[in-house]
Amino acid sequence: MGKNIIVSGMRPTGKLHLGNYFGALVNWIRLQEEEDCLFFVADWHALTTGYEEPSEIPENIQNLVLDWISAGLDPEKCCIFLQSDIKQHAELHLAFSLITPLSWLTRCPTYKDQLDQLGDRDIRTYGFLGYPCLQAADILLYKADGVPVGEDQLPHLEITREIARRFNFLFQCSLFPEPKSILNEAKVLPGIDGRKMSKSYQNEIALSDSLEEVRGKVMRMVTDPSRIRKDDPGHPDICSVFSMYKVIAPDLTEEIKDSCSGGKTGCVACKRKLGERLCALMAPIAERRQDLVKKPGQVREILQNGSQTARARAEQTMESVKHAMKLKLPD
Repeated sequence: MGKNIIVSGMRPTGKLHLGNYFGALVNWIRLQEEEDCLFFVADWHALTTGYEEPSEIPENIQNLVLDWISAGLDPEKCCIFLQSDIKQHAELHLAFSLITPLSWLTRCPTYKDQLDQLGDRDIRTYGFLGYPCLQAADILLYKADGVPVGEDQLPHLEITREIARRFNFLFQCSLFPEPKSILNEAKVLPGIDGRKMSKSYQNEIALSDSLEEVRGKVMRMVTDPSRIRKDDPGHPDICSVFSMYKVIAPDLTEEIKDSCSGGKTGCVACKRKLGERLCALMAPIAERRQDLVKKPGQVREILQNGSQTARARAEQTMESVKHAMKLKLPD
């Protein structure tokens, strides 16, 4: 049996944090060992909500790839490329936009949520509404068998499957598969303020943070507010530090829970221990990043090589698309 084709991407909107690492990257790193993986920097997608302020995108692209490689993605084991370097993404997006009913796009829950959450931005554009068509093009251009996603992205993937079915039906072909979801294991990391870790909350621990910054942020984390003295019984189930232990160091959770609820260990000591465990996890990431930063042309080279590989596959798909849509002269 051949390897499954796996496709996924991330928007270059800033440095990645531990929530991104445990929510997606850990899964990607595992998949690159087992499957035929293509991971792309979704710079066109970044413009759907940030078209008015694109100046930070080039630096964000650089940082995103640095984070990926330092975290463990290996360009020798997977294809890493820049979305806008492959013109066929835009071509297939156009083809899909011609056949996708407007009702499919307006019913997407992410569309409605983002209109509410990003009310300070002018995102009532065709590009933002048509985001699922571009996402479908990203996936189907490489005939993906699977897509690693979180549960919140399942509606987008369902639209991709619907677009694949509609294209195959309208043009009487079997060109596109219906990719399956590969659900990321739910690992929601708390930020240092107790809310979900997010750049928008400025409560994140970035993969590019120094080990001293990591220790300092952990020491500022919110703990059980009812615990005044270190020998007071704690309530670990409402403590963000304990929530992080469950993801970072599951082998220690029973010990930490017993020490906290029994008043055996104070919050300062508990956070210090978590900080050291985090630093042990992040030290190899920091070391790889430092090595990469010393080679400023390496990110560009990785993207160029990956784009060359992706382009060859994309060209084949678009030739088939044009034949199916009768956009080619007969042989």
